[in-house]
Amino acid sequence: MSRRLAPALLGLILAGLGGVPGASAQGEPPIQSPQDAACRNEARARVFSAPDPQGIGLRAVGRQIYTACMQRAQHRARKPARRPRRAR
Repeated sequence: MSRRLAPALLGLILAGLGGVPGASAQGEPPIQSPQDAACRNEARARVFSAPDPQGIGLRAVGRQIYTACMQRAQHRARKPARRPRRAR
């Protein structure tokens, strides 16, 4: 009986620890770019400490953080840093 129970317990343990791919990211589309991954991580890290005076909820606050991060990333990508000209 313990031989039949072991695989089931292992599956439950792996699912609980996040060992199953996609278990923690249910409902999220696949990551499209390095900026996308960085902004998702930033939103996850800041969502619980960000103020929510309007009471819109964690998902909406996280979406706002993610959107602002993506806009900053696009702005940086569009405008390359200017290098000062050298005097001749």
